[in-house]
Formats: sequence, structure tokens, C-alpha cells
Amino acid sequence: MASPSHRRSLRKRRSLLVAGAAVAATGLGAAVFVMNADANPVDLAHQTLPAKDGWAASGSGTTGGSQADSAHVFTVSTRAQLVKALGSASNSTAKIIKVKGTIDANTDDAGKKLTCADYTSGTGYSLAAYLKAYDPSTYGRSKLPKGTQETARAAAQAKQAKNIVFKVPANTTIVGVPGTKAGITGGSLQVKGVDNVIIRNLTLTATEDCFPQWDPTDGDDGNWNSAYDAVTLRTATHVWADHNTFSDGPHFDSANAKYYGREYQIHDGALDITNGSDLVTVERNQFTNHDKTMLIGSSDTDSTGKLHISIHHNVWKGIIQRAPLTRIGQVHIYNNYYDTTALNGYAPSYSINSRAKAQVVAEDNYWRTATGQKVAKLLSGDGTGSVAGSGNLVNGTATDLVAAYNAANSKKIKTTVNWTPTLTAGLQTSAKNLPTELATTTGAGVLS
Repeated sequence: MASPSHRRSLRKRRSLLVAGAAVAATGLGAAVFVMNADANPVDLAHQTLPAKDGWAASGSGTTGGSQADSAHVFTVSTRAQLVKALGSASNSTAKIIKVKGTIDANTDDAGKKLTCADYTSGTGYSLAAYLKAYDPSTYGRSKLPKGTQETARAAAQAKQAKNIVFKVPANTTIVGVPGTKAGITGGSLQVKGVDNVIIRNLTLTATEDCFPQWDPTDGDDGNWNSAYDAVTLRTATHVWADHNTFSDGPHFDSANAKYYGREYQIHDGALDITNGSDLVTVERNQFTNHDKTMLIGSSDTDSTGKLHISIHHNVWKGIIQRAPLTRIGQVHIYNNYYDTTALNGYAPSYSINSRAKAQVVAEDNYWRTATGQKVAKLLSGDGTGSVAGSGNLVNGTATDLVAAYNAANSKKIKTTVNWTPTLTAGLQTSAKNLPTELATTTGAGVLS
């Protein structure tokens, strides 16, 4: 448990509520300030991850761009400004990027709105031609699409990726300016092969792939697979994602078309942590209106010895699956609120999946379930993963989630793990008040 003084500090941070004073900062834009419970100003842009606050606090901790000099503090409100502020992904000079208002990733350098049709220009791609070329009734189901239209699809997808994927360098803080509805729509923040990144106070919506790929070998009936996560961590270390809101809106999956009898899925993950990423804390975010929400580990073998992740005090609502799906690593999931009732057409399948020998400790979380929903379906696994922990509540009642799952499934979830969480700042040993507390202390815009 955290010390009393540290718990008081955390309570102050959680009560960051009002009066974010906009102060001119050497001509570089508004300083990001809020007030804490003692009326002392807190600069969100320079704030670092508190000690013992999950796996991202281990070792050197996570400080993002807090050491940036004045020349590397930027306020951005357009896609072009964001790209310029980020600079080269290989430049590790500490920087702070303050997002003011909502940035539309699907715009050109002059701010003109771009559509999917703009990305197809010059590629020769058309959906109608693609559907004709790879119709399973003629092309078959044994191999991936190959040929003129698949090459054209890939080219169009690459054009979109060049526009909407923002590569985040090491030692960077990206933070929303309070009171400005700060966020990115249609974009993908990529944290790849770098260390020490903070992402906070942003609304991240409508990350959509104009050109999903048809894979007839994916499952029994094939699937359309998209390419972009709202935030993706790949071989990234020391990352803190705090007080963000993730959503598919305004285009929900229920509006997706169907081709070859399968959903034309334009959304991928909300926040995926893969390819050997390590030492990550995800806290006080809201994950809403999404299907495959958080993937931890992209395969059963690619991240051995990595994937130390802490996920706490988040709200998951209208999430179908992967909240999260875990592989291999040591993952601590505590004090989250799962509302598994249907929302905007998103009907939940499961919350936590432990597979590929994942070592999950899930404790003191709260689930709200719909009438008739079975507790056995809150977890999932492949028979090799573990879920330990206690204090989990379902509709206010203490419930052994693993026992309920194992009683209904042949591939059992193991109940012991090979580690004990120690980086547990903020851990509340009672989950009963989480639905009320987290409603007002999570997501973007709270720190204002």
C-alpha cells in the first residue's frame, strides 16, 4: 500500500478540477495549469509520473518532456503544427507539446479536409474493383489477396498512413490544454522504439482506416482488418497514458458495411501495447464505444521478458473485448470500472483475456453487468494464462471471477502467478465506490 503522505498527494492530483489559468509562456502559447485541492498551481505539462505509480515508475521512472527548455515547448492546434513540433522520431531532445483544441489528422498541410477518395488519387484503387478481384467465390479462401488491386489498396493505405500516423520521439510529453476540448480526431499516435513518453488529457476519436485488407484465412469466414490504433506502443518503454478518452465516435461499428458477409471493420485498437513494449502505466482513462480495445502482446512469443504493464482507475464502457487481452507479461489490473451493458450497438463479449502464459493480477475492480449476463463470460483465456487477485465486485457483490469462468469452460485459467505487485500507488482495497468516483475523475477534460 502507498504511504499516507503519498495517498494524500494522489488525492490532490485527482482533485485537479478548475481554474486552469492560461498564462503566456515566452510567446510559445498558453501554459497548462490547473489548481489542486490546496489552490496551488500544478503544471500538467511538466508533471511526471509519481513514484510507485505502476510499472512505468520502475527504474528511471517516466518524466516525458518535463526537462524541455523553452525552445522545445510548443502549443499546436493543427495537424501541420503537430507534425512540426514532433520533428524527427529519432530526435530524443526533451519536448513538451500542448494540444489546443481538436486536431483533424485527415487534413493537408494547409488545413484542407481530406477524404478517403483523396488518398486513392493516383493509386488505381477502387473498392468495387477490389471486391470483384477477391470475391471468395472466384478467388478462393486459401490465400491472401495478391495482384493489381491489392497493390493499389496498399498504396492508398500508405498515403493515408503518411498523413495520420504521428511518430512520437523519446522524452516527449503530449498534453491537452485544459478547457479547449483538446484532442486528435482520425489520427494515430505511434510510440515506437523509444523511451520516456507521456500522453495525457486528450480525446482520441475516429481513428479509421479507409482501406481495410481482406483476409480470407482469418477465422472460418475471413475478416476485414484495419491498420491504425488511436495510440500504439511498439518496442516502447516507460510510457504513461493518463486522463485520456478513447472512442470510435462519431462513426460506430454498427454503421459499418458488410462485404463477403463480413463486417468491413475500419477500426483497430484503442491503445495497443505490443512488440516487446515494457514498463507502461495506463491510468484514469475512459475507453468507450470500441471493439478490440487493448492488445498487450502481438504474438505468443515476441515479448518474452517484457510487457510489464499497470492498468488502474480506468472506465471501460461499451467495450466488446480486449479490456485488455494479455499475453506473456506481468500485468496488474486494479481499481477499474467495467460497465458491460450494451452501448451504441457495442455489446460486450468479455473483459479480460489471459493467454500465452500471461501473469495477470486483477484486484479490487468493479463490474456492472446487464440483466441475465453470465459472470463466467467476464474473463477469457486459452488455458495457459493466469489471473490472480481478489476483491473484485460484480454489481456490488464480491465474486470469484476465475472460479465462475473455470466452472463453465474446459480451458481453465490458472489462479497463481509468479510475481507480486509492489508498484501500487493509489490502490484502493475496496472497489464499492469506483462507479461513482471514476465517473468524475477519469478521461480527458477532468484536469481543467
